[in-house]
Amino acid sequence: MNFITALSSLLSEQIITTIRDLVIPVMPMLLAYILFKLFWPLWVNYVRSDTFSRRKYSVLEVKLPRESFRSPAAMELFLNSLHNTSDGNFFAQYWKGEKRPGYSLEIISVEGVVKFMIYTEDQRKNGVMATLYSQFPGIEVIEVPDYTRGIHFDPKESKMYAAEFIFTKEDSNKNLEHVYPIKTYIDYGLDKDPKEEFKVDPMTPMIEFLGSIGPNQQVWFQYIIRAHIKEVQGTHMYFKKTDPYKDQAKKVINEMMGRDPKTKIAGVKDKVSGRITPPTLSDGEKEIIKAIERNMAKPAFDVGIRVIYIAKKSVFDKPNGIGGIVGSFKHFSTENFNGIKPNGDKYSARFSGVPWQDYKNLRENKQLRNALEAYKRRSFFYDPVKSKHVIMSTEELATIYHFPGGVAATPGLTRIPSKKYEAPSNLPI
Repeated sequence: MNFITALSSLLSEQIITTIRDLVIPVMPMLLAYILFKLFWPLWVNYVRSDTFSRRKYSVLEVKLPRESFRSPAAMELFLNSLHNTSDGNFFAQYWKGEKRPGYSLEIISVEGVVKFMIYTEDQRKNGVMATLYSQFPGIEVIEVPDYTRGIHFDPKESKMYAAEFIFTKEDSNKNLEHVYPIKTYIDYGLDKDPKEEFKVDPMTPMIEFLGSIGPNQQVWFQYIIRAHIKEVQGTHMYFKKTDPYKDQAKKVINEMMGRDPKTKIAGVKDKVSGRITPPTLSDGEKEIIKAIERNMAKPAFDVGIRVIYIAKKSVFDKPNGIGGIVGSFKHFSTENFNGIKPNGDKYSARFSGVPWQDYKNLRENKQLRNALEAYKRRSFFYDPVKSKHVIMSTEELATIYHFPGGVAATPGLTRIPSKKYEAPSNLPI
């Protein structure tokens, strides 16, 4: 027994010595790595918050002329000018807190008065205004106070609905849902500039709904955008970024056409004769492929969609308010393509009807306050508010946000009462 005890003691000492010799030298590196993982995100959030808090922002209201005949293609050209993929160098990103420029495209209704707004950094305001004037003759762009500042949610006096929206296509691969486009203005034939009486504008029902909002009620639609860039590294390609958004699009098209990604040959190869039979595609599949290819050929944006409906308790109209918000996106959806739906994981009243789980609606009211604060901050892609966004081409984005023509005859849609013309050059001095 003494021999066994001595041997065990010797082995234990050797094991301890071996562990000590192996672990102690790497402890400083391990500790440094742990500290880096813990404090690096905090540092990045700090420098970004500090940079964002020191910047000045402007809210621009766009007043439309009484007669407007520009198609959404003009809005697409305007959006192209906002597509800035520059993230800055390493020093700019992680020491100065710089990120890609972001904008918020907003459509609001204040007691039935419908307005188009654009939220932008003050230093980019002049460029935004100049591009708007170049694409939309006759409009008027003015800087106005932020309409959200005077609005607060008090459950004793008001009721509120808030939601963020995502695509209806769902897949285990988080990028596949973005591949299928929504029904765009080109699908509605608005790229051909038809006469006003023949236009079918998918935004008209939204404008009509916003114009129907009554006294002591407000509805805000918000599209927060930034240029989409390659961000995810491939598993087998070091130091090289790929874009799963476009990679998945190619994969979907190849699968539909039976195309070999390596040989680029489409069809099914006969095992006996070796001949390749061309793929047989339905009309629906042809439309999907055509739409995806057209979509991928255009610049893309990361888009955060958020909507808020707030009203006095006595006039809060749940069927018209919430139903109108969800229904406003139905006209961009199709069975074969994609659509837009509420994200049930955000700001949902998960405890409604179960009072013992949410005493006096404390949890729900906290979620609603968070939603209102997120809207005011115009925050979607970075902390403190980071949410699930969608990826849209300029064509898709111009479909859900563009200035309607005369086909939208909603009385509440503010328009300039008369045209403005430049003075003739031959006037006497």
